Amino acid sequence: MSKEFLPFQAADISALAKSLRTQLAGHDGQPGHVEMLNMLARSAGYRNFQHFRAQLEARQRLEAAPEPPPAVDFVKLAKLARFFAADGRMIRWPSKFSHQEPCLWVLWSRLPPRRTFTEPEMNVLLAEQHMFGDHVLLRREMVNYRMIGRTTDGRSYWRIEREPPAEAVALIRQVTGRKRQPG
Repeated sequence: MSKEFLPFQAADISALAKSLRTQLAGHDGQPGHVEMLNMLARSAGYRNFQHFRAQLEARQRLEAAPEPPPAVDFVKLAKLARFFAADGRMIRWPSKFSHQEPCLWVLWSRLPPRRTFTEPEMNVLLAEQHMFGDHVLLRREMVNYRMIGRTTDGRSYWRIEREPPAEAVALIRQVTGRKRQPG
């Protein structure tokens, strides 16, 4: 059985000693192991030993190195970019399921955030972003992928704020960058 070491520190050793002395004076007899751990933790400003341990574990999790971002498949990114014209509009609906969601993220990124739209307004916004004439398909798929929300009667629509996957972010940058380059 290996022992787990928990670093213990106090901002003011004098205050720690005074608190520990007060707690020991109020205790009948010699404190047990757990009682002593709780006294030490309270002397350092925690409610008890479990609070001390939870704070330490939370701090270690927050200070841990973040996971590296997922790698982007640039071959797939080049294939996905072909679904968009030079002006940034979608040319055709992808037949592959794995290509549909990243393409929808590009359209999602162009919807104004924190606004509610009527169905006709949403239709106009989506119609401006593609060339194949099926804004209803786009609207339905964006609802299915939870990129936009709507009321049960379909009168109001809004963009759902969330973080796009790394592949979608790369595609958004690719298509948007191409759109801004002079002709």
